[in-house]
Amino acid sequence: MGDMRMYQDERRLDFHALGREIKRKREAKGWTQEYLAQLVDRTPRSIMYFENRGQHPSLNTFYKIVTLLDISVDQFFYPDKQNEESDCRQHIDRMLNTMDENELTIMEATAEGIQKARETEEA
Repeated sequence: MGDMRMYQDERRLDFHALGREIKRKREAKGWTQEYLAQLVDRTPRSIMYFENRGQHPSLNTFYKIVTLLDISVDQFFYPDKQNEESDCRQHIDRMLNTMDENELTIMEATAEGIQKARETEEA
């Protein structure tokens, strides 16, 4: 059968960058560590550990935190893919992040219109 260990994937998630993003987004909302801790049913100390020490929360807590703070985890899970994305795409993403629900609805309708036009051309 051979030694399987040589085939193991050595990738590890360095949580430090995610922790910094959690802290940045939390502070941007004006939330204290105590408040976020209450929302996700953890201690303020555990939030501090996530933010400053790169400690991993449980998957469920992680899910709650990133969805509450609207953090896109793709950049942390797929860093190589992010580098490939064009400056234009990143610029659009940044602009979308600043839009409210009404403006996003307009952007969605615009994208759907482009898609429909493309389908009509191809037909």
